[in-house]
Amino acid sequence: MYYENFQTFKVEVKGGVAWVTFDFPPVNVQGQQMLADLNALAFRLENDRDVKVVVFQSANPDIWVCHYDTDLLKEMPTEAIARNEAQVLDLQAVCERMSKVPQATIAKLEGMARGGGHEFALALDMRFAARGKYKMMQMEVAMGILPCGGGASRMARQAGLGRALEICLSARDFDADEAEAYGTINKAMEPDEIGPYVENLANRIAKWPAHSINATKKMVYESIDQPIVDALKAEAYWLYQATSHTPAVKRFKWADDEGAQYTLENQKNWEQLVVNIQDVN
Repeated sequence: MYYENFQTFKVEVKGGVAWVTFDFPPVNVQGQQMLADLNALAFRLENDRDVKVVVFQSANPDIWVCHYDTDLLKEMPTEAIARNEAQVLDLQAVCERMSKVPQATIAKLEGMARGGGHEFALALDMRFAARGKYKMMQMEVAMGILPCGGGASRMARQAGLGRALEICLSARDFDADEAEAYGTINKAMEPDEIGPYVENLANRIAKWPAHSINATKKMVYESIDQPIVDALKAEAYWLYQATSHTPAVKRFKWADDEGAQYTLENQKNWEQLVVNIQDVN
């Protein structure tokens, strides 16, 4: 797949992992150009089964993605509209599209992510942040609006109602440890730890079949708003979507032929066993 000619970031693909590096001086503003690039990137990812993981990072040592472009926000209408006239906003659409790509997506946060930048991070599957460098903030309410790039909606799902309201209404900075405690990131770590941790995680996930990554991701998201009975049926649906495209049955047959499940050594070594079995196709 062709991953070039983006204006606001660069993409390097290595071993099934696409490394997307925001590089849009001076501060990685999230404007129409960045949204157009992300839309084009999502289209290519949707049609690529060789890339299995996408990591978003920044070339700016202080800022991951700052916020939505105020030059665009100042042009917003000032007339209220009826509820049935409301349309999905550009930032909402891009974040939602990126949340549904078949790859696992990771935000490697080594700088500030505020407003729309933080909302884009929330739309990704996993977030890891560096202590002393990462700050997140939703400043919209203080400006007179609300987080509307999916932030108000996704925040409650990530952090729970009370913490989501504290984050959105306080309009203050939260550091990496606070974000971890509030559940908006997966893990806070030291600056010299985040690179190796994310690289190892991305490379490990990239070893698995593309279709089982997609089925797992789709099911986890699909389960959020469903009653448990419907969610369990959906799990069965995605199970057979996976087995129809992956060597899963061949791998279970190999395990059965080898009597692999009956040895204590194998039972202790599942973490490596799932890597070794990637050779059975």
